[in-house]
Amino acid sequence: MGNVDYGIYELDLMQSWQLRQGGSTLHVAARQQRLIAALAVRGPSLRTYIAGMLWPEYPEAKALESLRVTVHLVSRQLPGLLVKDGALLSLHHEVDVDLHAVRLILKEAALPGGTTAAGRLQELRDLEFLPGWYEDWVLFEQGRLRHDRLRAFSLLSRQFAGQGNHEAAAEAAIAALAIEPLYESAVRVLVAAELAQGNVASAMLAYEKYREQLSEDMGVTPSDALRKLISGATGQRPRSADVQLVPAGSSRLIQQPLLDNV
Repeated sequence: MGNVDYGIYELDLMQSWQLRQGGSTLHVAARQQRLIAALAVRGPSLRTYIAGMLWPEYPEAKALESLRVTVHLVSRQLPGLLVKDGALLSLHHEVDVDLHAVRLILKEAALPGGTTAAGRLQELRDLEFLPGWYEDWVLFEQGRLRHDRLRAFSLLSRQFAGQGNHEAAAEAAIAALAIEPLYESAVRVLVAAELAQGNVASAMLAYEKYREQLSEDMGVTPSDALRKLISGATGQRPRSADVQLVPAGSSRLIQQPLLDNV
């Protein structure tokens, strides 16, 4: 039995949990929400695996009983949403899950010569996976998506820089920095893009914000490559590894990163 008989379900997991059918939002209890979200994230899974993931504090028998009750409640309220194949559970393949669309965009963006539209990536700038949920499997997925978004924006910034589209390169770099404030390769793209546009002051502001936060959070200094880039643009020669150039506060770069390889 598939949900084709009942109307296609649409499941949102980005920003907030929401299930719709035929344009109407369905009210689902938290217990059932957790099961549906877990299957959307993990795909077809053994009942024992899902039970242990959702009720890790329970003995196996009790966790399986909790799963059985939850599956019954979902099947009764939302016919066709779940597919039960012996020991396997899954969502019906026609359930439209926003997380899957996000994963596809990020996967395409990471391909060499990928043609993912920059506008589609920009839509993902502020998206979060189930904010306010703190279970281990949710935190893992949040971290995974954070990493993939950082990688996508970083690749996009370098792609734009290579095309000579310095304004777009700067915006993509800022999006990467909003995810990981100490990601230095994004800072380099941002500084280079601002310099290429003749925005020396903006480049200096970005560098100084990064240098200050890096020193405060990590107790280290920017790389030689970054310091040479900024000093070459200003005609100043660094006197030491912790040289401070022009102090300033930035309105564009609120956050900046270190981890040079994602």
